[in-house]
Amino acid sequence: MNKNEQSAEPVFHINKPDWRVTPEGEPRGYIQPHTLDELWFHTGTLCNLRCPFCFEGSHPGNNRLQPITLEDARPFIAEAVELGVQQFSFTGGEPFVIRDMAVILDFALDFKPCLVLTNATEPLLNRLDQVAPLLEKPFPLRFRVSLDYPAPEQHDAGRGHGNFELSLKGMSELHRLGFKVSIARQSAENENVDAVNRKFIPWFKRAGLPEDTQVVSFNDLALPGSHLDVPHLTENCMTTYKTQEQREQFMCSYSKMVVKKDGRMRVVACTLVDDDEDYDLGGTLSESMRVRVMLRHHRCFSCFAAGTSCSENG
Repeated sequence: MNKNEQSAEPVFHINKPDWRVTPEGEPRGYIQPHTLDELWFHTGTLCNLRCPFCFEGSHPGNNRLQPITLEDARPFIAEAVELGVQQFSFTGGEPFVIRDMAVILDFALDFKPCLVLTNATEPLLNRLDQVAPLLEKPFPLRFRVSLDYPAPEQHDAGRGHGNFELSLKGMSELHRLGFKVSIARQSAENENVDAVNRKFIPWFKRAGLPEDTQVVSFNDLALPGSHLDVPHLTENCMTTYKTQEQREQFMCSYSKMVVKKDGRMRVVACTLVDDDEDYDLGGTLSESMRVRVMLRHHRCFSCFAAGTSCSENG
């Protein structure tokens, strides 16, 4: 770690032996948060689709993480603005399933730009009349649409028949209204990234989107509660293979996520670890920013090895 990271007084929110050291007794790798550039809100694990690969386990009726309201989000938006946040981002589940999604965006867009992750199927299409006026807000609203593969039959195998076409329609409508759209896709091991991304271009053209529409790819992150056998990240891993600049690109360095669980709003370390109670960092953003994030979750290894990030800013 650099001098500043080493000299920072470590704050540990839990006292567990395996939190600080690996099973081999080596000091565990960590990230010391340095700024709050992006605040994520999890809108709940309720979704209109039932995708078997969903790393949040979202599906109709799922209540592992509960839907948020404007009153839930309002104090965190205010605190984040005080801390210098640059963007609010929203994920689910499917955000447009929840009742307050449009009013939350209407409020948040008075302060900072917003990004919404959506499958762009019926819940969004049915609320375009609520979304369209948000184009006039002081800050811009962007959407990232899940389009897993550049082939309808492959996409629909996981998301249900006809959903590729619905997502394409949602993308087209958002672009027509004037919103910027990107897509999220699934990646395969040892794939030719550029070659796969180019296969989406004909679909972008058909939807009326620019050929250079941004594509964000994700490897398989496994289901919530999974415990994959991946290498343990040590302090030596983080200093030998990652520079200070690279460590600052880990999401837990510059972002946090707010979730609602058991009726309480809580702050977790990032968008990928809400299935592990040890990554609950407290009830306010200020206290969460002091906590040293230990890289123990198997998805931390995805960040280390594959550069996995839900952000479009990191």
